[in-house]
Amino acid sequence: MAEGEGTTEENYDVDIATTASSLGGSGVFHIINDIVGFVLYMHQQIPSVIQDMSLEFDGLQTELTDLEANLTQPQVKPLVRRKLVSRKREVKNEIKKLEKLMKTISSLRSALQLMIREAPDIQKVVLILGGSPLRPQKAYELLFTQHSDSLLGYEGDFAKSKAAEALSKKTIRALISAGAGSTSYPGPMRLFILVHAPPTLNLPQHFLPKRDFRYNRKFVPSKLRFKCRTQDNATNSPPTNDLIWFQCRHVIKGLAFHQPVEE
Repeated sequence: MAEGEGTTEENYDVDIATTASSLGGSGVFHIINDIVGFVLYMHQQIPSVIQDMSLEFDGLQTELTDLEANLTQPQVKPLVRRKLVSRKREVKNEIKKLEKLMKTISSLRSALQLMIREAPDIQKVVLILGGSPLRPQKAYELLFTQHSDSLLGYEGDFAKSKAAEALSKKTIRALISAGAGSTSYPGPMRLFILVHAPPTLNLPQHFLPKRDFRYNRKFVPSKLRFKCRTQDNATNSPPTNDLIWFQCRHVIKGLAFHQPVEE
C-alpha cells in the first residue's frame, strides 16, 4: 500500500483536529459516510447531494403509490386517466434510474456499521474513484486515531451527534480548501471502499480480503488524518503488521446525467 514507500513519516494533505478524546464508532461511521457523499458529488458522479437524492427518491415512491391508488378509482375520466398513466410511466422511469444507486448506498452504510461493530478500532479507510481499485483516478486515504470506545466491539447506536455533524462539516470545508473535487472526470465511474482491519474480520457478504492491495507507485492519493485531543504518535499508533485490507463488496457506480455547460 502507499504507506511505507521507503519513508518513516507520512505527509497528510488535510489534518482534522478535534477536542474530543475519542471519535467513537458512530463518529467514524458518519465521517466516512459524509466523505463518500462529498466525493460522489464533487467528482460529478451524482447530480445532487445524497440527502437531496434520498428525499427525491422517497418523494417519487410516494407519488407512485398515490398515482396507482388514483388509477383504481372508477370515477376517473378517460382524459385524466391518460394523464395519470403517462405520469406513472415517468415516475417509474425516474425510480428505476435512482433505485440501484440508493440501494447500494444503503447496503454500504449497513456494511460499514457491521464492520465498525465487529472491529471498532479501524484506523485506515481508503475511498477509490476509478475503473478498479488498481486503476484509480482519485483516492482518499482516511486515518483515524484514538476513536475506539472498546477494542472488543462497538455496542452503541449510530445516531449523528452535533459533534459529529460539526466535524463532518469541518472536514468537507478542509477538503474543498485543499482542492478536492477540482478535477472532474467525464462519465460515470465506480467508488470502491477498502478498510485496514484485523484478519479475523468475518463479514463475507460485505467485505472480501485483499491482502496484496497496493497502488501503482506513481499514483499519489489524498491523505486525511483525524487527530483527537489525546493523540500522541509515539504511544497511540499500534503496530499494523497484523492488519490486512478488505474491499467492500458494495461498489457505488456513478450516474450518467446531463452536466450543465459552463459559459
